[in-house]
Amino acid sequence: MIIFITGATAGFGAAMVKRFINKGYKVIATGRRSERLDQMKAEYGDHLYPLVLDVQDKEMVSKAIDSLPAEWKRIDVLINNAGLALGTELAQKASLEDWDTMIQTNINGFLYCTHKILPDMVSRNHGQIINLGSVAGEFPYQGGNVYGATKAFVHQMSMNLRSDLLGTNVRVTNIEPGMCHTEFSEVRFKGDKEKADSVYKGIKALSADDIAETIDWVITRPAHVNINVISLMPTQQAFAGFSVHRT
Repeated sequence: MIIFITGATAGFGAAMVKRFINKGYKVIATGRRSERLDQMKAEYGDHLYPLVLDVQDKEMVSKAIDSLPAEWKRIDVLINNAGLALGTELAQKASLEDWDTMIQTNINGFLYCTHKILPDMVSRNHGQIINLGSVAGEFPYQGGNVYGATKAFVHQMSMNLRSDLLGTNVRVTNIEPGMCHTEFSEVRFKGDKEKADSVYKGIKALSADDIAETIDWVITRPAHVNINVISLMPTQQAFAGFSVHRT
């Protein structure tokens, strides 16, 4: 099995690489940080193919995938993992640049990789696409504005792909994690580790390994079974009621 993972150099992606290679799968690990990819290659050897890739760059995505050696071209599973949140400001105070970056990565990057890889899966009548959404795509919170909207797009696009793929054996799943303790919050708070760590204070959050294990379960279901959506949270996270502003 060949698995193509975007955003493979940290967090969920790095945990997936480790788990899948340890199971004997071959992994195309992509990311912008070539030094991390080099380290992964040194650690995992021939089961890993490192591919420097910025999913925001449409031409780079196309050329990078075209450049894969023949023995790596038959991708069985595409995991659209690359994504990020930037800032928690209210919409009226948020950075337009941050909004653009989230849209370019979380939406366009997901689309560029899917559009490039999906046709071959359909022609072979075999393959699976795993998209990393978020509970933020379903449940809004203050400051989640564009991040939540991008994950709502991932959810709906995953459902629409399933509709388009009816009659084929290509499967699509949207994974929607809740609070996970990875580099996610450090990126969101632009390197402020103290602020990022405070998000998880007193909470046993999900881990990157939890997400990798969940995806492993999804891709090992029988070929006739499609898992549409998995929403998962730590037990210390649940749902709040409506917000009300009183005058």
